[in-house]
Amino acid sequence: MVKNSLSSVISQKENQENGGSVEFQVFSFTTKLRRLNSHLELHKKDFSSQRGLRKILGKRQRLLAYLSKKNRGRYKELIDELDIREIKTR
Repeated sequence: MVKNSLSSVISQKENQENGGSVEFQVFSFTTKLRRLNSHLELHKKDFSSQRGLRKILGKRQRLLAYLSKKNRGRYKELIDELDIREIKTR
């Protein structure tokens, strides 16, 4: 699956097996968001899932902002691999 291939690439880059790297966290939040989004297409009135989606989206946004400040190259590479939009900086 996609998760195994990308997680192996990230772990090879970082040499971390614990999955605590920023890239791995952003990847796991992205997969959760995609799963929740498909769930909400079927169940439009599931407000608790909508709240969970917004919370995970905020966490991912904060992690991406941190990564863009720390290492812009890794940030660009990650958003290209995950096919997500770039965050707006103030």
